[in-house]
Amino acid sequence: MQSSVPAPSGPPWILIAGVLAVAAVAGLALLPSGETSVSGAVPSMADAGATASEPDAAADPTELPQRAAPPPAPADPTPVPSEDAEMPPLPLVSNMVPRSPELIREAYTFAAKNPDVLEYVPCFCGCETAGHSGNADCFVQSRNSDGSVRAWETHGMACTICIDVARDAMQLHASGASVQDIRASVESKYEQYPRQTPTPTPPH
Repeated sequence: MQSSVPAPSGPPWILIAGVLAVAAVAGLALLPSGETSVSGAVPSMADAGATASEPDAAADPTELPQRAAPPPAPADPTPVPSEDAEMPPLPLVSNMVPRSPELIREAYTFAAKNPDVLEYVPCFCGCETAGHSGNADCFVQSRNSDGSVRAWETHGMACTICIDVARDAMQLHASGASVQDIRASVESKYEQYPRQTPTPTPPH
């Protein structure tokens, strides 16, 4: 009589080892795929950022205007004072420009009597940093309600450009030029200057 032999235990362990090997191979096969998808997402984000910045990088700075567009004319322009309106005495400064006293006095007088001209003519000396919006501000600090001068601005006495711009405007005004033509002529003459006050456009 043959004795019964217990079934060998080897085959189940071989089967388990085979299953584990298959699972390991499958895991290795999935891991590169996952890494590829993540690493693939990073370049796509970088590409998106580069695409978004391309318009700024392609912008040509030389196409930008060097000077801002002038603001519109104020709704309530400064009243023109009467011809016989009194003016305070001109102040004396120690560093007067190399221009004749007569020309300086004429520029101040013209600015006092013609706010409807010089308030629309820009200055080019950089005085916008002092809050000036036009050549008139280089000579007149404040006015009364009727347009007459209350206080002078001494800046014009120490600045050649201020005096020269006022002189040009004064001569053009005497020849019958309109405020628009005076503004255009002055801007053309001083266009090489990089600074310009934010002067409102003359009313039509």
